[in-house]
Amino acid sequence: MHACRRRLLASSIAVLGAAAVGRSAFGTDAASDARVRPATLTLAGPPASVSNPLVHMAESGALADLADEVRFTGWRDPDQLRLMALDGKADVLAMPVNVAANLYNRGAKLQLVNVSTWGILWIVSRDPDVHVLKDLVGQEIAMPFRGDMPDIVFGLVAERAGIDPRKDVQLRYVASPMDAMQLLITRRVDHALLAEPAVSMALRKSGSFPTSVVAPELHRAVDLQQEWARAFGGDARIPQAGIAVLGALRDRPDDVARIAAAYARSLDWCQANATACSESVAKRIPMLQAEAVADAITHGHMDAVPAQRARPALESLFRMLLEKSPGLVGGKLPPDDFYASPAATGTGRGSG
Repeated sequence: MHACRRRLLASSIAVLGAAAVGRSAFGTDAASDARVRPATLTLAGPPASVSNPLVHMAESGALADLADEVRFTGWRDPDQLRLMALDGKADVLAMPVNVAANLYNRGAKLQLVNVSTWGILWIVSRDPDVHVLKDLVGQEIAMPFRGDMPDIVFGLVAERAGIDPRKDVQLRYVASPMDAMQLLITRRVDHALLAEPAVSMALRKSGSFPTSVVAPELHRAVDLQQEWARAFGGDARIPQAGIAVLGALRDRPDDVARIAAAYARSLDWCQANATACSESVAKRIPMLQAEAVADAITHGHMDAVPAQRARPALESLFRMLLEKSPGLVGGKLPPDDFYASPAATGTGRGSG
């Protein structure tokens, strides 16, 4: 995170932190009437696979007993996400795990419920002979979200492979995976690090008329999850993103348990009904194509692991970030209270 962004975050917390809970749908604080039924429960997430279950939860009525209206709203970039969290604009918020830790350690009132995204990052390339990171030495790569999860994972894996991201490759930073995808499709870069469903959208656009007239042939070149396994050992799984509850909702363990269970069921439903799920997601997030969302469901590694169970994998990642740049996680490992309790999140299906 840039120094100016860190200063903005710190000042925003000082100004907004006390007011954030007051704007939550779930009351001003834990001392308020804990059973007042809110008018609206807001679920928020990015144009990425972690949001698919949130969309289904909003559309299926899975949480109709918790609020009069359950709605989904999107965030575009990490800065909007941070302000949304600090200003109490959502009750359940999907976010990268390092951002959750950073916000918590800087005073934001949130609790991580699960980690559901374990592998959606790929290098997409015009070159069919690119298969591992070392094939990209000396090349330019479009990179979304400078200082956030895609950039973090690439840097850690590249350095482990003996590649200096500042010298051995040229990183062209852009605002989002969609911007990186556009550079690739319009032939302004040869390689881009993308997250699903941007990966699947790029591959579909390059093969469909009229984009195919000008777009290059593209390939899923480097699986960052496999590179991670080669670099650090273990499974090809990276704890990338999950959902957090904010404000006074943290003090409602029964409601948190309902939300966790509903998310896991909706994720299962999306995996089993990719076409129907993708159509719903594309309606709620217009920048996404339904066919690409369906493709992404089949290629992504999604598994709703309760935060407590994912803690070893999370702390392994956080320790790497603390060594590299402590500000990425707010300067320290998050304490016990950062992780929603097992009673609040259920038993889960997977493990970290």
